[in-house]
Amino acid sequence: MQKIIDRFISYVTIDTQSDPNSNSTPSTEKQWVLAHKLTEELKQIGLEDVSIDKNSYIMATLPSNIKKVVPTVGFISHFDTTPDFSGTNVKPRLIHNYDGRDIVLNKENNIVLSPDYFDDLLLYKGQTLIVTDGTTLLGADDKAGITEIMTAMEYLIQHPEIKHGPIRIGFTPDEEIGRGAHKFDVKKFGADWAYTIDGSQIGELEYENFNAAGAKITVIGKSVHPGYAKGKMVNAIGLINELMNLLPNKEVPEQTEGREGFFHINHLRGEIEKAELELIIRDHDRSLFEKRKKLLKDIVNELNVKHGDFFAVEIKDQYFNMREKIEPVFHVVEIAKEAMQVLGIEPIIKPIRGGTDGSQLSYMGLPCPNIFAGGHNFHGKYEYIPVESMQKSVEVIVKICEIVASK
Repeated sequence: MQKIIDRFISYVTIDTQSDPNSNSTPSTEKQWVLAHKLTEELKQIGLEDVSIDKNSYIMATLPSNIKKVVPTVGFISHFDTTPDFSGTNVKPRLIHNYDGRDIVLNKENNIVLSPDYFDDLLLYKGQTLIVTDGTTLLGADDKAGITEIMTAMEYLIQHPEIKHGPIRIGFTPDEEIGRGAHKFDVKKFGADWAYTIDGSQIGELEYENFNAAGAKITVIGKSVHPGYAKGKMVNAIGLINELMNLLPNKEVPEQTEGREGFFHINHLRGEIEKAELELIIRDHDRSLFEKRKKLLKDIVNELNVKHGDFFAVEIKDQYFNMREKIEPVFHVVEIAKEAMQVLGIEPIIKPIRGGTDGSQLSYMGLPCPNIFAGGHNFHGKYEYIPVESMQKSVEVIVKICEIVASK
C-alpha cells in the first residue's frame, strides 16, 4: 500500500491545472512535466511501445502472455486538474486509521473536513485517508486513476502467472476543460474497448452520462445619460437579467439529481452597452436535451421580438450520452461488474452527472465505460481519497484483465 501512496503523492505534487482560455494542446505547459515523468515511468516498469505525441497524449502496451487470441482492452486516465481551484503547491496529508471525527485541514483558516457535512467520510472509518491542507485541491481527479493503472500494470509484469491478453494504456491532457479526447488517436490506440478510471466512490461503474452543450448569449445595449434616458437607453444588464428570469428556476444543478437535467449559468459579466452570459445545458435524455436547447433559442427570439434585436445566442454541443454506444456491446460493462463482485465490491451503477473522456471516445469508436478511482469531493479543498479504495481499483483492473483472458 505504501507504493500506491508514494506514487500518488509524487503525481499530485506536480501542478497540471488546465486552462480553458488556451488554444494549445496541452492547454498549459506545466502539464508536460507530469507527462514526461509518466512516459519514463511506463518504460521503467517494463511496458512496451511507450509513446508521447506532440500534444502530450501517452500510450503504452503490455503484451499478451497467453497463446490464444483475445480482445485488446484499454485503460485510460487524464493527468490535468481542474481550473476551478488551485492545484499549485499541493501538500497532501495522511490520516491513518480515520476515527470518524472532524479533520482539521487548515487550523489558521478554520477549514474543516467534517462528516457532519460530508457524511460519506463515515464509510471509511479505520482506513487511511489522503487529504489536502485546505488551500488547494488534491488532484485525485484523475491522478488516482493514473496511479491505479500504473500500479496494476506493474503488478501484472511482476506476476506473470496471472494470464492476460494485450493491454493498452492511455493518459490524456485537458480532460477537465472538455478536450481530453479531442486529439486521441483511437486507431493508434488499437483497443477493442477501454475503461476510463475516473469515477469517485469505490464500486462506481458508469456507462451513461449527460448530453451536454454550452451556450453564450450576448446582449448589445445603448448607453445614454440616465437623466435623459427615457425611451432611449437600452440597459444590457437589465435585459440579460430578464432572460435569466425566464429560465426554469428549479432546473438548476443545486435542485436536481439522478437523470434530471438542468441549465447552469456559470459566467455573467456586463455593462450598460454589452452583457454576456454563459451557461451549460445538460440532460441524460436526448429528446429532452434538444428541447432544452430549443427553449433557450425560443426565449431569445421572444425577447428580440419584445425589445428589438439586441440578443444573440450561440449554442455548441459538447458531448453526448455514451449509453447508446455502450448498450450494443454491453458485455464490457458486465465484465467490469463481474470483476468487482469477485473482489467483494458492490457495483454502484448510476448515470454520471457530467462527462468523461469515455463519453467522447465512445462516439469515436472506442466503447469506454467509467470505473471508480476512489476519490471524493473533487475540484476543491475538501477533496480526499481512501488509500484502500485505490488498492481496490488496482485489483479491479487486474481482475478485468484476467476475466477477458479467460473468455
